[in-house]
Amino acid sequence: MVMKMEEEKKLSSNKEDYLEVIFILEKKNGVARVKDISRLMKVKTSSVTSALNMLSKEGLVIHERYGYVKLTPEGERLALKVRKRHNILFRFLSEILNIDPEVAEKDACGMEHSVSPQTLEKITKFIEFVETCPEHTRPDWLRSFDYFFKTGRRPRCKIRKLKKDVLGGK
Repeated sequence: MVMKMEEEKKLSSNKEDYLEVIFILEKKNGVARVKDISRLMKVKTSSVTSALNMLSKEGLVIHERYGYVKLTPEGERLALKVRKRHNILFRFLSEILNIDPEVAEKDACGMEHSVSPQTLEKITKFIEFVETCPEHTRPDWLRSFDYFFKTGRRPRCKIRKLKKDVLGGK
């Protein structure tokens, strides 16, 4: 049970951002360097070094002075969790809500740190529901929302008639 509590330890959004950037750099370049982390995060190299020292003490990265930065297995596990949350939120914002990808990227970055597991699960299932639409296109009701968002007017809806017994009538 102690291990389970250890796994659930919440990192600050700043630390999560560092892990995510290191993960991205490792996947893209094979290695992560302080100057690349600094550039991507738009912070000074001294800030990166300070953050890396903290992450190293927590056993999440390996970093030797003037050397490459590497995620530990635990650091990679946590970075993957952050990346997964980010990707789900980005897809929801950009693909479902049709938000401009640049805006969706920035918003997903902010939201990934505070979204609850319950909300993330619902969003994930919603994306899956929309993507598995038998029409293999954007569902009509979602296109209707797109139209409503752009024009402020509701598209003409098909009125569904409920059976009298459902409405309590005879």
